[in-house]
Amino acid sequence: MSDDIAFQSVKTLRSMLEHGKITPVELVDTFAQRIGQHNPQAKAFITTTIDDAREQASQFSSNDLDSSPFAAIPYASKDLFDVRGVLTSAGSRVFHDRIAKTDAFAIAKLRSAKAISLGKTNLHEFAYGATGENEVYGTAVNAYDPTRLAGGSSSGSAAAVAFGLVPAALGTDTGGSVRAPAALNGLVGFKPTIGRVPTSGVVPYCWTLDHVGLMTRTIADCADLLSIVSGYDPSDPASVNRPIDNYSEALNGDISGLRVGIPSNFYCERTDEEILGALERVKEYLVENGARLVPVTFPDMEHSRTVSLTVQMPEALSAHSAYLQDRGHLYGADFRAGLALGQCILAEHYVRAKRFIEVYRQQTNSLFDEVDLILTPATPEIAQKIGTVKVRRNGVDEAIGNAITRFTTFFNMTGHPALTMPCAMHTQGLPIALQLIGRYFDEQTVLRAAHAIERCDRFSIPLPKVDA
Repeated sequence: MSDDIAFQSVKTLRSMLEHGKITPVELVDTFAQRIGQHNPQAKAFITTTIDDAREQASQFSSNDLDSSPFAAIPYASKDLFDVRGVLTSAGSRVFHDRIAKTDAFAIAKLRSAKAISLGKTNLHEFAYGATGENEVYGTAVNAYDPTRLAGGSSSGSAAAVAFGLVPAALGTDTGGSVRAPAALNGLVGFKPTIGRVPTSGVVPYCWTLDHVGLMTRTIADCADLLSIVSGYDPSDPASVNRPIDNYSEALNGDISGLRVGIPSNFYCERTDEEILGALERVKEYLVENGARLVPVTFPDMEHSRTVSLTVQMPEALSAHSAYLQDRGHLYGADFRAGLALGQCILAEHYVRAKRFIEVYRQQTNSLFDEVDLILTPATPEIAQKIGTVKVRRNGVDEAIGNAITRFTTFFNMTGHPALTMPCAMHTQGLPIALQLIGRYFDEQTVLRAAHAIERCDRFSIPLPKVDA
């Protein structure tokens, strides 16, 4: 039964539950068995909560199954999310004893929706890095080729879904940390508008740029999950008090008349030719279905990564200042070096970077006067081998982490909703993905366009051969 269930969508699993083809306990046991079988290779989970999950599943009634689209559905969360009574390690020795007393906002919403947590997933220590490499808990691997990176920092969440250990997972996205690993593993990754999903109860990395993100197999599952975890929390300064849209209902619309922005700069530079070719086929499909392609010019991106890092590192240093004196020796060398960099950045530089971000937001907002969506590649490269330090493209060397998130980081600064999804397979047997960006709080249009693309067989990809 495991193989028949592991890679099903949440909607399919819900139908099986409703028709009595499987019980909540059997569903939990199926995924628990797969975690036991595949996690030693996948390195997806840091902590599992199988016994609690079984107990919750055993208490389900038929009325409970009607409570939400995720009722009785197992899920996992990046180990930055507090889950009451469970260790929040943040992928680090520093938090070896940090047992959460309350649920993070998103976890509390999922608990109310009767979803079942199976545990906490691996990550780059404190979310500092795009490769997902972790010296404490091991490095999560790519489901399509375990010699390659899952990507990060939400590496374990991507591996958990891609290996068929859970049908959905939560992550965080500060520079692409949900969208990039989802793209590399053939999944849907969504970063909603900043403030749409509160970050309350999530270990911070960079308050200015942190977003809660979602990973699922399908757009419909993503829409359902977003409807559950969205909301307002006055304890989160970035949270926005506005109604939650019916994201699932939005999927039924067509894309005729949609104006899709195609960047004329930055997003096609130093990019794998097969990725660019896949994007061209998506553009052709959009036009065939009544969408209109509109050239757009992005702000000058020359300093955008520097701007992002100039905000990230002082804020990370501030978040960790309480632990450095007593636990500084427990930090990994990678993150310790980043905190040292934060000490070297002047207040003048930080303020200037924040002003840059506001200009980026205004300039990007102005693009949406002419278009409804923007289409870009998700990443310039496919998943690279574990241990890769740099990639070379068109005679230019680039640090692997920078390459993984080169096309995603900007939208953490602007805060616009951005989604990545698979659209092709590379000749090296690895997924290729696109990225769709929308107006503030217009997640509906992003999801509608993504669903239209997903429905076309042209863009479907095979499942990884995990059980082969």
